[in-house]
Amino acid sequence: MKKLVVLTGAGISAESGIKTFRDSDGLWENHDVMEVASIEGWHKNKELVLDFYNQRRIQAMAAEPNEGHKALARLENYFDVHIITQNVDNLHEKAGSSKVIHLHGELSKVRSILDENLVYEWGDKPVKLGDKCNKGGQLRPHIVWFGEAVPMMETAARLTLQADIFMVVGTSLNVYPAAGLLDYVGDDIPKYIIDPNMPRVRSSPHLHLIEAVGSVGVPRVSDELIEKYLI
Repeated sequence: MKKLVVLTGAGISAESGIKTFRDSDGLWENHDVMEVASIEGWHKNKELVLDFYNQRRIQAMAAEPNEGHKALARLENYFDVHIITQNVDNLHEKAGSSKVIHLHGELSKVRSILDENLVYEWGDKPVKLGDKCNKGGQLRPHIVWFGEAVPMMETAARLTLQADIFMVVGTSLNVYPAAGLLDYVGDDIPKYIIDPNMPRVRSSPHLHLIEAVGSVGVPRVSDELIEKYLI
């Protein structure tokens, strides 16, 4: 079974109503991104940051996967599918994808400020000042903020190197280190990039550019892959 590795970004979630700060002059839900998505912002105003993510958590839990998410999940019937996502929602999991790496964390989880390995499933409940882990440390969103390392990056890079097919959906390829994953894919590997606003990428012999939103482009490419490799 061929290994299909998929990198997804904000575009695929935006179709399900998840607002992003991409292309919005550094504002996210009318907040300066650095106030709510940086370690400096957390130290400056923990209550603001917690409230911001409480709202995002409720929004994400209410959202439903679109046809792009569902098509990726269906591909597990035909390929060894691994999704590497820059998104912090759980729409891939809701759609049925079973192998998902969240590069930037997950809204449905919280972790301790004392020990980053103390991670708890939290659902859509609010997190408040005074909510603590079993070691007595304040709980914070399980999100990778600006100024923090991306702990799953090494795993994602290793997986990308093993890809037989690589797909990119709904990302501008401007946010590093995630955007650098494309550089790990050999020129002999088929690459499919799906986005209505096509990012600039280096030309290669097996590069396929599909200018479409994920809900349209992913089902189209899915059918093509099944026909090409399995029929």
